[in-house]
Amino acid sequence: MKIQSFWPFALAGRAPVAIISIALLAGCFGGVKKPQPTELQPVTALVSVRQSWTQRIGPVNFPLDVGVAGNGVAVASDDGTVALLDAQTGRDVWRLALKTPIAAGVGSDGKVLAVVTKDNEVIAMQAGRELWRQKLNAQAFTAPFVAGERVFVLAADRSVNAFDGQTGRKLWAQQRSSEPLVLRQSGVMLAVGDTLVVGVGGRLVGMNPSNGSIQWEAPIATPRGINDIERLVDLVGSVSRVGDSVCVRAFQSSIGCVNTARGNVLWTRPANGVQGIQGDDRLLFGTEADGTVLAWKRSDGERVWSSERLRYRGLTAPLLAGRSVVIGDATGFIHLLSREDGSLLNRLNTDGSPISAAPVLAGNTLVVVTRNGGIYGFQPE
Repeated sequence: MKIQSFWPFALAGRAPVAIISIALLAGCFGGVKKPQPTELQPVTALVSVRQSWTQRIGPVNFPLDVGVAGNGVAVASDDGTVALLDAQTGRDVWRLALKTPIAAGVGSDGKVLAVVTKDNEVIAMQAGRELWRQKLNAQAFTAPFVAGERVFVLAADRSVNAFDGQTGRKLWAQQRSSEPLVLRQSGVMLAVGDTLVVGVGGRLVGMNPSNGSIQWEAPIATPRGINDIERLVDLVGSVSRVGDSVCVRAFQSSIGCVNTARGNVLWTRPANGVQGIQGDDRLLFGTEADGTVLAWKRSDGERVWSSERLRYRGLTAPLLAGRSVVIGDATGFIHLLSREDGSLLNRLNTDGSPISAAPVLAGNTLVVVTRNGGIYGFQPE
């Protein structure tokens, strides 16, 4: 049984989605004592980084994706506050109170920002004002994807909806059969050339962004087990894209890479992680469910190194920044590990609350957001 006792998921369907927590089911499998986080060792800073600014937004308890386009950083909070910040200074470009709780966001192309509310509405904004709202048939936990003057939304019922970015007019909808359970976590949606690439269950699916037609499907993982929980398969963001190669994680099952030009799987490897992966043209990096940090060869998935120095610390997906693999944890620390061997290069502090989303890089500024709503910008010295 691989599902972690704390991990939330959702019952999917055309009817309103009901949220339950696996913690409620823990008693069915006996009590499990949570392991203690590995004690942090003293660090000698081998990469020099300074905090250049800090900002605040409301608490963040939904699956936040920090939107980056150019020098703009888009963030949002539980209460419906959405802000576009200048990554160099941390100052607001604009800030808008939608006054409705947010379930997923933020998608951004640098001009249009989009979020999904807990009332199943997708809302688009531009220049500090609301452009439009459209109702969805199901909840969404993945930030809208904004590209090509369109807004794409992946919902929990496995539907993909496309809207005109300026008017909100629905352009098309593609509905797939839905499994009983889906993760209450950010999924996969990105553009590769003229193809919209979406994670649907355990598959990467290539779609025509103009009409939603399916161009190819590539399986990363297949459902196994005797009940719905054990058969839960979902692809989770973030992903690593280099040219036509997209590498992705299937929740607590595997990682794999797909050639999106041909729509075929290049390789898959077993991997027991719950967060997305990152990488370059040589290596892929990810965190396992127990906090082990791993590096694999991009060419074939062979393991290169592993580090157990951050086990049980509630890690985010990684980010590559220069020579560092940047990872946040559940106590508000940002760890910089060497991409070559996983050794510790530096450690940065925030407000002590969990890091709510994978760190992002905007220009030369490392940006992190905490559960308590702290936004921090770090720059190399």
